[in-house]
Amino acid sequence: MKLVSANDIHAARELLAGVVRLTPMEHARDLERLQGGAVHLKCENLQRTGSFKIRGAYRRLHGLSEAERARGVVAASAGNHAQGVALAASLLGITATVFMPERAPLPKLAATQGYGADVHLHGAVLEESLAEAMAFAERTGAVFIHPFDHPDIIAGQGTVGLEILEQVPDVGTVLVATGGGGLVGGVGAAVKATKPSVRVVGVQADQAAAFPPSLAAGEPVQAPELQTMADGIAVGKPGPVSYAHVAGLVDDVLMVSEESLSRAVLLCLERRKLVVEPAGAAAVAALMQHPGAFTPPVVAVLSGGNVDPLLLLHIIQHGMTAGGRYLALRLRIPDRPGSLAGLLGKVGDLGANVLDVEHSRISGALAVGEVEVALNLETRGPQHCEQLVDTLRRAEYTFL
Repeated sequence: MKLVSANDIHAARELLAGVVRLTPMEHARDLERLQGGAVHLKCENLQRTGSFKIRGAYRRLHGLSEAERARGVVAASAGNHAQGVALAASLLGITATVFMPERAPLPKLAATQGYGADVHLHGAVLEESLAEAMAFAERTGAVFIHPFDHPDIIAGQGTVGLEILEQVPDVGTVLVATGGGGLVGGVGAAVKATKPSVRVVGVQADQAAAFPPSLAAGEPVQAPELQTMADGIAVGKPGPVSYAHVAGLVDDVLMVSEESLSRAVLLCLERRKLVVEPAGAAAVAALMQHPGAFTPPVVAVLSGGNVDPLLLLHIIQHGMTAGGRYLALRLRIPDRPGSLAGLLGKVGDLGANVLDVEHSRISGALAVGEVEVALNLETRGPQHCEQLVDTLRRAEYTFL
């Protein structure tokens, strides 16, 4: 299969001038301590529509013939590709229909509708939405716009790689969130054509990772499960075009845990003041989960920032728990006046903030004259948690 060339990507960049933003490159000093060298963040979360997807979508739609444009386009997406297609279609005067999973985040749904697309919710997962979109194309003649498996899509996404080379000329490693492979394949095509020594590494959620088994099998295969907070990269199977680009141009594909994803979102928000969705933070999660594993300078692509505020709240709580900022304790104390106050006073003296308390006398593990106390505490981190537990043990509190 012929891969997208550097000329294809440069042509896409000329086409996209004035359509997409040259997104900033942030210097992440806090991540340098983990990596042992320079780390930069390519902020595609600040791109139009909140993700890199407008690049490929506009390139693909612009390449349609007048007859194809007249038939309209149809796409399927968990949200970011949907918004990219909807905006590109509105800029080019093309009618767009989009199918999204039934539980697509509300902000992504509202934004897609706001760009003028006709949105239909169908299926529990993206694969079901894709199947319905392709069936719609068969019924109506609309042109199906695949989210990642087309050379024009990959060429458009590859413009991110050109910008990286210009913004960080001495880059040693590029980390890219990877779902279907369109972005990492395009970045690989752009980077390897100019500077083949740069390592290009894809990052997948370990509960939605189709590329490691596909690369091992030598062909696209279905991922065994898709249970991740990173809905933007929850793709069950690569396409033949994107697979060929990843297999030929990407040096490695790593997996990261849900805990690492939530901690990465929290770090971007708390330390970098950037709102990033879980899929968009996958490259940062790789830096946190695999410290020192990448040749600096490292560029981590923040691929998207479209996240439901309610989901963001849960992710922050999950990230704080994973980072040792919350501590849950269950203890046994004497059932007499002042015992609970004494425990809470000691916890307060140790600098922890009590979020909630549950006090129960009903448990088979309790002796007569004892009560069980469950505490949820806000702490300053893992060392503080260890200090709290050690101090309470030395004070002869019994843990359950």
